[in-house]
Amino acid sequence: MADKTYKDKITAKGTEIAVISRKNDDDYISLTDIARYKNPAEPNVVVANWLRNMNTIEYLGLWEGLHNPNFKPLEFEGFKNESGGNAFTLSPQRWIESTGAIGIISKSGRYGGGTFAHKDIAFKFAAWISVEFELYVIKDYQRLKADEGNRISLEWNLQRTLSKINYRIHTDAIRDEIIPKKITKVQAGAVYASEADLLNVALFGMTAGEWRTKNPDKSGNMRDFATLEQLVVLSNMESINALLIRQGLPPKERLVQLNNTAITQMKSLVGGKLTKRLE
Repeated sequence: MADKTYKDKITAKGTEIAVISRKNDDDYISLTDIARYKNPAEPNVVVANWLRNMNTIEYLGLWEGLHNPNFKPLEFEGFKNESGGNAFTLSPQRWIESTGAIGIISKSGRYGGGTFAHKDIAFKFAAWISVEFELYVIKDYQRLKADEGNRISLEWNLQRTLSKINYRIHTDAIRDEIIPKKITKVQAGAVYASEADLLNVALFGMTAGEWRTKNPDKSGNMRDFATLEQLVVLSNMESINALLIRQGLPPKERLVQLNNTAITQMKSLVGGKLTKRLE
């Protein structure tokens, strides 16, 4: 669960169910909340009873085998052989610790805690409780993802527009401070292109021409395929570069400063491995 996450919720037949939404769409849904539909007072008992079932253990083992290279098959076989017996009990914590499972997670805390499971597993649990209830869970989850997609699209378009506005500020600074007077439009265009590529190299690690060479089948330009975070940083960099231009800094110095800015801001936004610092 190292990816950036945020809490959301869905509602199925009047039951509110927490969802941990992740960027890669591997969302985790609260089994504890789903269980409240059947037993509001003791949802953990419902989850525990489900885990005692042989079919449940087999399904969890198959899921982990497909998605988890660190899953422990011997420990799983032990649970599968014991499952279904009158004396067999299994808590989510024991399942996770013994097998190295990632499909189910246990979160502590009075608010927002409980047992969560990958959506594939959560839907299976909801079906075990009630097939009708499962359909309501899936329907509202689909509504949540549709709303999320619309929100992301709106944010992306907003940042794209902001980037275009800042691009005008950027080009005005180039016209005022870099482009010599009385040059041809072709010469001016060449200067603008070089400044645009200065930003491209600082943020994306390549020029627009290099990107097109690597992506001959894609239409548009590299900025059309940028992430929301990259567009935010690009917008900031255009304003910063305009200021550096007016201060009279040469391109080489600006490139280093802009690359440092890109690295710092992208670390703050996404925290992953980023464009290498320029030598």
